[in-house]
Amino acid sequence: MNSILIIDDEPSIRTILAEILEDEGYSVHLAGDGFEGLHILKTTKVELVLLDIWLPRMGGIDVLKEIKNEFSEIEVIVISGHANVDLAVNAIKIGAFDFLEKPLDMDRVINLTRNALKLEELKQENKNLKSQLMLEDRMIGTTEEMDKVNQIIEQSASSDSRVMITGENGTGKELVARKIHLKSNRKNKPFIEVNCAAIPDNLIESELFGHEKGAFTGASAIRKGKFEAADGGTLFLDEVADMSLSAQAKVLRAVQEMQFERVGGEKSIHVDVRILTATNKNIPEEIEKGNFREDLFFRLNVIPIQLPSLKERVEDLPELISYFMEKFKKEGTERKTISKGGMKILFKYSWPGNIRELKNFLERINIMCDEQIISEESVTTYLGEKINSNENPGLNEYKNLKLNEAKDKFERELLVYYLKENGYNISKTAQVLGIYPSNLHSKIKKFDIVIKK
Repeated sequence: MNSILIIDDEPSIRTILAEILEDEGYSVHLAGDGFEGLHILKTTKVELVLLDIWLPRMGGIDVLKEIKNEFSEIEVIVISGHANVDLAVNAIKIGAFDFLEKPLDMDRVINLTRNALKLEELKQENKNLKSQLMLEDRMIGTTEEMDKVNQIIEQSASSDSRVMITGENGTGKELVARKIHLKSNRKNKPFIEVNCAAIPDNLIESELFGHEKGAFTGASAIRKGKFEAADGGTLFLDEVADMSLSAQAKVLRAVQEMQFERVGGEKSIHVDVRILTATNKNIPEEIEKGNFREDLFFRLNVIPIQLPSLKERVEDLPELISYFMEKFKKEGTERKTISKGGMKILFKYSWPGNIRELKNFLERINIMCDEQIISEESVTTYLGEKINSNENPGLNEYKNLKLNEAKDKFERELLVYYLKENGYNISKTAQVLGIYPSNLHSKIKKFDIVIKK
């Protein structure tokens, strides 16, 4: 149901317009002057404003300027008397959709309202099409791991359930979020993305929930947050585990009740938003460290999607390479290919940056390499330092970990290996490792290793 705001100081005009528009199926809000109207706009979702040009306290032209400055996406139809046509024309130059002349012709009121709302809808569709164009890469892969991911997307997209997407950096978490949105019932509504890791702790609440004028130093005007911008659509919180605990508390309430207050504000704002989240961190570990709220995790992790790393689905490498080579080929030329020797190198490489690293590498060789069939030497050259560091491939699994984390990871893997080699015989494994069986039992418990009988 479209929402319309009528700003007019004449009660009879407000009443007539409200009755006509409500009969047409619109939701109508009423304001007797510009200040009241602007206050409604700050707290209520509105698609169209009918604005009288002559108003007490604050003139209609000033109200129009304020609307276009603060709420530029909202269409405005101005209402004027016969003597004020010049003012109405000036209003159109400022940004009004059209004007209605008193006495009002109700057929024209209805037609202009429909046309203005249709324009607003077209603008929103255009915005969403641009958003879809931003989905520059499609999800590629036919391995069992990717089939599982696609199956979950298909099953969950049409619902409003919250989805948490986990996986290493560069695995395509944003692509998954956009695909869910584009397959959902909200596909024609906004898709708003927030990179929680890129916003300072002291600004994250303002970014998500907006702020009132004067809420803090530098808050010179009212600002809507991402929750409001995503109203009716999807809000994607990327790197959600990087939010401060205070921001997490406010997000928890917003997720539970679909309402919140702007920073520095007291009035509750209601929204209808689907929440998608993503993180490259191990959330249970973050909860144990006290960095992430367990109750928020349970709220967000209704449908979990775990994205595999590229090394876990290396069988998809040829299809991915073919796609990106086509994408990055120079205009008017044939797509380049990679030699057998070059492919062997790419299959052996661990791809710590996952698909993002593969994409960057293939873009680089298409620009820098003149060969039509990329040789083994060129692959080695343009992988550069990455491939040299891969002479010790095991290091890639540990180089981003802190020392204690790396030690624990290595110790666990070593224990699992020797337990398996020795048929999960505790005494024999302890002897091979040079430790007491009781010590081995403690480590098995510490690392939560399953002993297979």
